[in-house]
Amino acid sequence: MKKEYIAIDLGATSGRVILCAVDESKTIEMETLHRFPTPLVQKDGKYYWDIFKIRDEIAAGLSKASGKKIESIGIDTWGVDFCIIDNAGELHMPRAYRDPYTTPELLEEFFAEMPREELYSRTGIQIMNFNSVFQLFAQRKEGLLDNAARILFVPDAISYLLTGKEVCEYTILSTSALMNPVEKEFDSQILKLCGLSRAQFPQIVLPGTVVGELKPEFGLGPVKVVAVAGHDTASAVAAVPAMGDDFAYLSSGTWSLMGIETPQPVINGQMAALNFTNEGGAKGNIRLLKNITGMWLVEQCLSQWRKEGRDYRDFGSIARECAALPGNELTIDVDAREFASPTDMPAAITAYCKANGIPVPESDMGMLRLIYDSLAAKYANVFGTLCELSGKALSTLHIIGGGSQNALLNQLTADACGVRVVAGPAEGTALGNLMIQAGLNREDIAKSIEIKTYIPRL
Repeated sequence: MKKEYIAIDLGATSGRVILCAVDESKTIEMETLHRFPTPLVQKDGKYYWDIFKIRDEIAAGLSKASGKKIESIGIDTWGVDFCIIDNAGELHMPRAYRDPYTTPELLEEFFAEMPREELYSRTGIQIMNFNSVFQLFAQRKEGLLDNAARILFVPDAISYLLTGKEVCEYTILSTSALMNPVEKEFDSQILKLCGLSRAQFPQIVLPGTVVGELKPEFGLGPVKVVAVAGHDTASAVAAVPAMGDDFAYLSSGTWSLMGIETPQPVINGQMAALNFTNEGGAKGNIRLLKNITGMWLVEQCLSQWRKEGRDYRDFGSIARECAALPGNELTIDVDAREFASPTDMPAAITAYCKANGIPVPESDMGMLRLIYDSLAAKYANVFGTLCELSGKALSTLHIIGGGSQNALLNQLTADACGVRVVAGPAEGTALGNLMIQAGLNREDIAKSIEIKTYIPRL
């Protein structure tokens, strides 16, 4: 007999309500019931996520499961953003991390009160301008926290809208730069700088905790809502089909995250200099990882060429043409500032090549091959650092997410890293969400998905 669950997976551009079925042999079936945009709205010159529209879209998805016996529901989302519940009990839309209100000047004002080195030593989280701590600091200055009775991170705010119950899930909290990762509790000094107290946040819970029951208005009967690994990357990493501990993972998409799992955070000057971050894992452990620019460069090149009338949509043909080209010994730094948000990515890459003595690609496919070679080189560099940090000869790199379907890049990565690459699952986040709800483990995931292995070529 199959048991059915619902995974609600919210990204920064779109969301899905996914029906997941698990039978006695732990074979997994997944069906997307509803897909919808996660819209930004502008109000008084500020950008917010329309969380009430998202709630309504979730409700539309849940209605498509009417008549089914759903065991539980879990929610995962992007990190850092949060909602405020005011003293009158009204939930306000969360400010979007894409809103550029956490300026360099604001960060410097924060660092005048707590130096960046101290902030990193307290949290182990890499310094990024949109971290929750800086958003809260900015909102305090604007007086937006004066009436804040409660603060809920986005996945917890969604579960609150579904159940009326409040929790603060560990993995999503870990993205905020508000938490001491050793004690797994809020840092009181950081909260004080933001004008906040511990009482304004709910109890911290680990993935697997039952939040409450779905409200009757959603029409599914008595269904549990479970706090899964609320941060989408934490859910994705939970689903890595690894059997041992001598592996690294790469969550590959527009952005890439490469890391290892550790029982405790690794916080020191070297980690700060390398800009590694310590985020919470689904089992209460730590994901020590590095953020890397991923397929962003490819996506932006394709977008620019489309504007110029060259529309490449056959990705199989792209891969074959790029594979037929010679590799590039000299590569670009995919994380260079020049590639953060250029108006013309191919022009930015060309300028970078000229400035750094790198041969300029002679064709569109040549530029894509340069990007792929450069990504593989970057992955190899970070993988080597992870081997040093772990003290192990890591034997496997597991690639999950949409990028796991890019066979050419997977092979180039195996060649550059000199280790076996195991690609899959592409649907890691939803599987990790399900995994917590259904009490599955990585071995169960490995049995239920298709993976492809890439061996380094000599």
